[in-house]
Amino acid sequence: MISINRAWAALLLVLALPASAEIYSYIDEQGNRVFTDRPGGRAVETIKSRPTNGMPAVETQRRPSAQPAAPEPDAIRYRLLEIGHPAPEATIRSNAGNLEVSATSDPALDPAHAFRLLLDGKPFGETVRTPQFSLSNIDRGTHQLVVEIVDASGNPLKASPPHTFHLHRTSLAQRRRVRPCVTADYGVRPECPLADKPVEKKDIPFVPFL
Repeated sequence: MISINRAWAALLLVLALPASAEIYSYIDEQGNRVFTDRPGGRAVETIKSRPTNGMPAVETQRRPSAQPAAPEPDAIRYRLLEIGHPAPEATIRSNAGNLEVSATSDPALDPAHAFRLLLDGKPFGETVRTPQFSLSNIDRGTHQLVVEIVDASGNPLKASPPHTFHLHRTSLAQRRRVRPCVTADYGVRPECPLADKPVEKKDIPFVPFL
């Protein structure tokens, strides 16, 4: 058993030696074969080592890590957009149907963008640079307001929450009852259109011999 262990140890020593060193072998006094790189004056045999098998390392290309897509600046520019006037569910009394609307944004409007007002889901008027809108002749009843920030192409970038208000105004018929139309009012007052103007009687002088 001891000789086998020595043989294995000798073999491992041979494998551990540098490939360029000379390897020698001899039989010691106990009859065991010994491998060494130092003959030490003994009668030895030169052992030629066999080349070891090896494979070149394969270079693996590292794929560049996927960079997260940068968010579009327009999509995240505005943190806040809300209507300040009128108040939510406000009741507005205006016989002419006039209304002033104002809004605020955070941050301030970009020079390339504009504000747009939607009344009952439809654009009202032109886009403006300041969030101030003047409405006139709005029908009485309940309406909804939304203010949008749009880019140069008219695409919405941010919208305020819907804002509901109620408009009370006197109807034309009610105005005519309160203040009846006279001849001079037709075509002047909205509740006194020319189509409703009565036909004037012509003052024809009396001629007795006809």
